[in-house]
Amino acid sequence: MDRLLPLIQNETLKIWKKKRFLVIVVVLLILIPIFTYAQLRIAETNKQHFKDWRNQLVQQISEYQNMLSSDRIPDEWKRSRRIAVQQLQYYLDHNVNPNSPDGVTFTRSFMSNAVTLFFPLLVLAIASDLVSGERSAGTIKMLLTRPVRRWKILFSKLVALTLYVSLTVVVSAVLCYLISGAAFGYDGWEMPVFTGFVIQGSSIESSFVHAVPQWLYLLMEAGLIWVSSMTVALMALMVSVLVRSTAASIVTMMAAVISGTILSSMSSSWHSAKFIFSVNLQLTDYLAGSPPPITGMTLGFSLVVLAVWAAVSLAVSFSVFTKQDILN
Repeated sequence: MDRLLPLIQNETLKIWKKKRFLVIVVVLLILIPIFTYAQLRIAETNKQHFKDWRNQLVQQISEYQNMLSSDRIPDEWKRSRRIAVQQLQYYLDHNVNPNSPDGVTFTRSFMSNAVTLFFPLLVLAIASDLVSGERSAGTIKMLLTRPVRRWKILFSKLVALTLYVSLTVVVSAVLCYLISGAAFGYDGWEMPVFTGFVIQGSSIESSFVHAVPQWLYLLMEAGLIWVSSMTVALMALMVSVLVRSTAASIVTMMAAVISGTILSSMSSSWHSAKFIFSVNLQLTDYLAGSPPPITGMTLGFSLVVLAVWAAVSLAVSFSVFTKQDILN
């Protein structure tokens, strides 16, 4: 343990000196104001057209119902619209505005929409070259000449990676709240949010639905985002161990994440695709009651799938790193 702590500190400092986390913060500081401005314009437009948020929900429900009567819309889209109609009607019946314009609601919406692609790409900026980058620079040779077991070296990288993934999720939520709150206000912590919708075919079972304060919903959402992000991070660590080139490591994981995101919107009839990690990244949809990419998927199923991918990635990483001839 006395040798492990300095290793963790060293790996943490190395990631910090690469300024990858600083780049993530800069990206957030650029994009969040853009999204906030776009949402502000939408809110202003809705205020001009609808005097009351109930009228807006009624109009949205009417639009969805009109879409359901069209023969040009695929059945999968109709299924998601039927579910959306029932959920919107539930909010309307219980006199709760699901799109209340405030900083907390904006943060919740931003975090949910970013879990599939945005957060994985931010994580890849840190994780994709933890080992391959040192191999390309030649610093791995100096590191392995120390009288320290190889598994401890990789474990220290894993701890540092976990720290920065956690920081990425927390800093994203904090910056999003602070920036959007300047435009929408910093209220909304106690606003009720309904969760517990159970999808059954093209309908929802509302007997398990219950209201939670939005701060608790945001906390649960952040936890699920952390699980998705850590799964991507552990897979990126594995690829970084297996691939010698930093560029190849980054491109491989980016291709896996992006192609998986595309696949999740096209895999409704390919049931085996539910075992692919990227199809299960949208964990926050289960909280909101959105239909899963493939019928029959549940939160428990997706968590198990991601846990298996993460465990296999860890096993492969440690097995290869401790036995591979990295010096050549």
